[in-house]
Amino acid sequence: MSACNFGSHTLSKDDVNYRMHFRMINEQQVEDITIEFFYKPHTITLLTCTVLSLMYFAFTRDDGNPDNNLWVGVILVISFFLVISVLAFPNGPFTRPHPAIWRIVFGLSVLYFLFLVFIIFLNWQQVKQLMYWLDPNLRYAKREADIMEYAVNCHVITWERILSHFDIFAFSHFWGWGMKALLIRSYGLCWTISITWELTELFFMHLLPNFAECWWDQVILDILLCNGGGIWLGMTVCRFLEMRTYHWASIKDIHTTTGKIKRAVLQFTPASWTYVRWLDPKSSLQRVTGVYLFMIIWQLTELNTFFLKHIFVFPASHALSWCRILFIGIITAPTVRQYYAYLTDTQCKRVGTQCWVFGAIAFLEALACIKFGQDLFSKTQILYVILWLLCLAFITFLCLYGMVWYAETYGPREKVCLLLSVQKYSFLSDLWLPGV
Repeated sequence: MSACNFGSHTLSKDDVNYRMHFRMINEQQVEDITIEFFYKPHTITLLTCTVLSLMYFAFTRDDGNPDNNLWVGVILVISFFLVISVLAFPNGPFTRPHPAIWRIVFGLSVLYFLFLVFIIFLNWQQVKQLMYWLDPNLRYAKREADIMEYAVNCHVITWERILSHFDIFAFSHFWGWGMKALLIRSYGLCWTISITWELTELFFMHLLPNFAECWWDQVILDILLCNGGGIWLGMTVCRFLEMRTYHWASIKDIHTTTGKIKRAVLQFTPASWTYVRWLDPKSSLQRVTGVYLFMIIWQLTELNTFFLKHIFVFPASHALSWCRILFIGIITAPTVRQYYAYLTDTQCKRVGTQCWVFGAIAFLEALACIKFGQDLFSKTQILYVILWLLCLAFITFLCLYGMVWYAETYGPREKVCLLLSVQKYSFLSDLWLPGV
C-alpha cells in the first residue's frame, strides 16, 4: 500500500483518501478563480481595519447610557467573532457566492450554539429579563393559544372560509417547501416529511392547542396544495439544474458588458449540482438507519419552532421567530449536503462540522424547551409519544422501501435519460452566454 508524507507523519493511501473526501464537504476549494483579489488572503489589512474600528468606537462614542453600552458591546463581540470565523473556520461544502459567506454562516451557528448553552444555565427570571432587554414589548406578549381558537366548526366548509386560509402563512408554507425540496432533492423524503409532520401535529396536539386543525385544512390546504405545490416547484428546479453541465467562463474572457453582468449574477448560483440518491437497492442497514435519523432530527427542528414561541411567549410574527426560521433554513443547506455525503460516500468517515453543530443546536433547543416548560411537558401523554415514534418509524421505513423499489425498477432508465440530457445541454452556452 502506497503512502504519502504529511509533515513528519506518513499516511496510508486510505488515510489520504479519507482526508480528501472529508475536505470536499468540510473545506471545499474554489476552482477556476477569475478575480484573484477576492480570494487572496488579506489578513494584515483585516487586522488593521478591525483594530482601527475598535479604537474609533471605544474612544469616540458616548458611554453614558448603560443599556446602549451593553448593546454596542454585544454587537462588537459578535462582529469580531465573525471576523475570526472568516479567517479560521472551514468553508464548508459550498463556495458560491464566496467561501467567506459560508464561514460567517458557520460562525453564526457556533454563536447560536454557545448562546443556547448559556441560556440553559440561567433560571426562568433571568431568561425573561434577557428577553425584555432585547425587546421591552415582549412584556405584553401573549400566547397565541390563549387568544385564538383552532379547529372550530370544521363541518362548515365554504369557499369563503377556504380562501381565507390563503394568507401569508400559506404563502410561507409553499415557498418553505420549495426550499426544502431544493435541499433534500427527493420526492419520497419530501412527501414523507410532509405527511409525518401532520401526524406529529396530531400527536402533540394535547400540548400545543395551535396544532389542532380541521381535516380539510390539514389534508387539502397543507399537504396537497401548499406543501405539495412547494415540493413540485422545488423538484422541478432540481430537475432543471440536474440537466445542465456547468462550464464556468472567467469574467475576464467575456468581452460584452451584458455578458459580464450575467456572469456576475451567476456567481450567486451553484457552482455545480449533485444528483442525489438517498437510497438505492444496495443500501445497507446503516444507511437506512441514517435516513431515519435524518427524519427524526428534521421533525425535532420543526417542533422546536412551535415550542420555543409557546414557552418563551413571543408571536410568530416577532423577529425572534422569523429570524430563527431564516437562520435555521440557511444553515440547513450545508448541513444536508454534509450529512448526505456522510451517508453515501464510503470514504467519508465522519460528519462535517456544520452538520455536527446543527445537530447540537436541535438538541439544545429541545433541552431548553424541556427545562423552561416543565409545567407544559408534565402534561405529556407518554402513550401518544410512543405511538408517534412507532408511526413515524413505520411511515419512514415504508417510504424507504418504496424509494428502494422505485430505484431498482426505474433507476437505470432515469440515469440514461439524465446522461442524455447532460450531453445535450450546456449551462452557460445554452442559457446565458452564447459563444463562451
